[in-house]
Amino acid sequence: MASPAVPSPADTQLALQNQLRAAPAHFDPRQLPLAPAPAPHIALPALHLQPDFLRQRFAHASTPPPPEIYERPRLDQPLSASAVLLALVQREGGLHVLLTQRASHLRNHSGQIAFAGGRIDPSDAHVVACALREAREEIGLTAEHIEILGTLAPYTTGSAFEITPVVALVRPGFHLRINPAEVQSAFEIALDHLMSPQHHHLQQAQVNDITRHWWAIPSVDTQGQDRFVWGASAGILRNLYQFLRSHDA
Repeated sequence: MASPAVPSPADTQLALQNQLRAAPAHFDPRQLPLAPAPAPHIALPALHLQPDFLRQRFAHASTPPPPEIYERPRLDQPLSASAVLLALVQREGGLHVLLTQRASHLRNHSGQIAFAGGRIDPSDAHVVACALREAREEIGLTAEHIEILGTLAPYTTGSAFEITPVVALVRPGFHLRINPAEVQSAFEIALDHLMSPQHHHLQQAQVNDITRHWWAIPSVDTQGQDRFVWGASAGILRNLYQFLRSHDA
């Protein structure tokens, strides 16, 4: 009788990567405890959430602070370079963050709340080009409505993505065209809610025998629907908060 085949290290790494990216169907972070963010809870001045301040902050930014949670897979596997568009829509009542809910049939991170974005293609000249392309392909948001401000430090996930957030202001008047192959819906959440540290929580759980830690921001969108922002999306928003809080002017 032949001995069973022993998987190679590369096969083992790929299998783990796929397990981490495909969260179990029964996994619901809303059922897990919420621990408050560590003190101090420093509220941002209203000025820091205005377009002119954001333009100034990114124009004169030093190196953005690193993420507070830096996940790495258990095995030393290559990272997938990715970019997302952190779009800040200019509304009369203030800025709103444009988010999506990923399609439920996707293999990676299905059904999760996310920013428009994805892997960097060889045809993308840089991370900004990738974020703009993905926003156009996923939700039909085109460049004429977008003002790029800058980037935050890359966010590395336990599923082996290295995500560079591209922060931008978005002028009203755009018309979204949702790509159902990738996105279930798009919606907005007020930036002042997402930037309030009292709404920032930490969670942890065993996922595929690995202890994972992440940020969570329970929210309500502008249509009154509950939205549980967690994982990389919440971590990136937390990084934006720290970036704005670190302003020393």
